[in-house]
Parts: sequence; structure tokens; C-alpha cells
Amino acid sequence: MKGGIAVGNESLRTNDSVDEILDTYGRMVYRLAYARTKNRYDADDVMQEVFLRYIRSGKEFADEEHRRAWLIRATINCSKTLLSSAWFRKTSPLEDTLTTELEEKSEVYYAVMDLPVKYRTVIHLYYYEDLSVSQISGLLKTKETTVKSQLHRARSLLKETLKGELF
Repeated sequence: MKGGIAVGNESLRTNDSVDEILDTYGRMVYRLAYARTKNRYDADDVMQEVFLRYIRSGKEFADEEHRRAWLIRATINCSKTLLSSAWFRKTSPLEDTLTTELEEKSEVYYAVMDLPVKYRTVIHLYYYEDLSVSQISGLLKTKETTVKSQLHRARSLLKETLKGELF
């Protein structure tokens, strides 16, 4: 098939080079998936599902910000689906002993990873993806005051956890 890849009965989009999209947004999707799942194997699964959805969607984006927002929202949705699945709840995670590029092995890193998922998500989006409170609010489909409250609570938990450290 010219201009697309046929998978079963589905035609996959190629108007945007998938390689370019992966190069541009792959690290962002992986980091967010890892921040939400706390496991590199689950983050790999989420990343794969997000890009499969992207390819299959055939969605045209007005600009790169719209594409980025769609990928972030898809990552949040896919990780939420994984974390709430019966299979995930009934299995125990494998020990993830391999170091990843994301692990800085600092007290801050471990403190952030110990936060509940809703706080890890807003911290990640705010500090690592440089999104504003209003952008996070739109992506998470919550009120801005909720995002501000979650950021405040997350910072308070981090401050308490890191008390006595050099910070």
C-alpha cells in the first residue's frame, strides 16, 4: 500500500514520519510513563501502546503543541488503564535493578518516586515537561485549583521527606 503501512485491515499513517515523532517525543512519553508506573518494563508497554494509538488514530494536529498535548494525555490514559487493571493489581512487580537514564540516584529522585501517582504526575509535568498549571489542568481534565493544590501537597511531602538533607 503506497503512503501507509497495512496492518490487518487497518491503514497506519505515514504523513508524519513515525521515526521523527518517536525521536521528538519518545523520551517525553517514556519519562512520564516511568514516573507514573515506577517500572521500566511497564513504561515500555505504555510507550508502545501510546505510539500504536498515535499511528492508528490518523489524527491531524493543528500544531506541535496540540500533538504534544495529545501524546501526554494518551500516556496518562494508558498508564491509568495499566495501573487499574486486574492483572496489574494481582501481580507483584519484578525488581527493577537495571539503571535507567532517568534515575539520578539522588534523594530527590527517590522522594519523588515515593509520592502517590497523582502527585508524581503533576510534579513531572510541571518540572520536567515545563507545563503551566493551566496546561496541566487541561491535560488532566481537572480544575487549576486542584493542580495547584496537588503541587503544593507534593512539595510539602517532598519537603518533609527531605528534611535534614542539604536542601
